[in-house]
Amino acid sequence: MSDKDIYAGLTQLGGATALPASPEEAVLERVPNPQAGTAYCVRFAAPEFTSLCPITGQPDFAHLVIDYVPGAWLVESKSLKLYLGSFRNHGAFHEDCTVSIGKRLVELLDPAWLRIGGYWYPRGGIPIDVFWQTAAPPEGVWIPVQGVPPYRGRG
Repeated sequence: MSDKDIYAGLTQLGGATALPASPEEAVLERVPNPQAGTAYCVRFAAPEFTSLCPITGQPDFAHLVIDYVPGAWLVESKSLKLYLGSFRNHGAFHEDCTVSIGKRLVELLDPAWLRIGGYWYPRGGIPIDVFWQTAAPPEGVWIPVQGVPPYRGRG
């Protein structure tokens, strides 16, 4: 399969694309995995993720780390960036944002395994960390620790 065939269906890569108004409007795209059949881990880190509190409308900030072991598909990274950016004006609790992102990626990719860590910065003095994964990690695949330290204030 040539690169031209792999990338033929992409609609956002290679040109100007507006930030979607909401996660529901965002288009996540996938490409065939040229290394299908090889078990390996892919990591995306989004240290400046932003959403809104659904009650107060105040901004919430998180460092997201998404790890997955692909099957037949890879997520196209520009579409992922736009999808994550679409949460900027989206009101949802930390838990809902984190788990919804993981589930949408699983629905799109059908990976061998996926986990997401949402390391949320404190609001009201309490940081909230949210973790979700599809199952136990596959054996024989190097899955590094996410490496985001727990929140430390002045202590």
